[in-house]
Amino acid sequence: MQLSPAKIELVGNTLALLWPDGSEHYLEPSFLRQHSPSAEQTGEADLFGVISGGNPNGDYSEVEINGFSYVGNYAIRIQFSDGHSTGIFSWDYLADIAEKTDGD
Repeated sequence: MQLSPAKIELVGNTLALLWPDGSEHYLEPSFLRQHSPSAEQTGEADLFGVISGGNPNGDYSEVEINGFSYVGNYAIRIQFSDGHSTGIFSWDYLADIAEKTDGD
């Protein structure tokens, strides 16, 4: 289980995360919007595992972050300029997708 970030803030239009171990990640809004863990983005599976809905291949190059709010002690909800705000980004999920950006 990932500890909560020591600090989260918007630097320009980039989400900056400082983790308790001192590591930092800077996540662009288009990347975060593309990887939103919401059903609106990823779709929903029925009882048989068939996924319906979702928009995983949208163009989010112009999307900005309008703000974010904490969800309990385990996540944030990001408000994007395209109106999307249903994704709840847990600390575990943020750490996981942030690691994917390290090689870029």
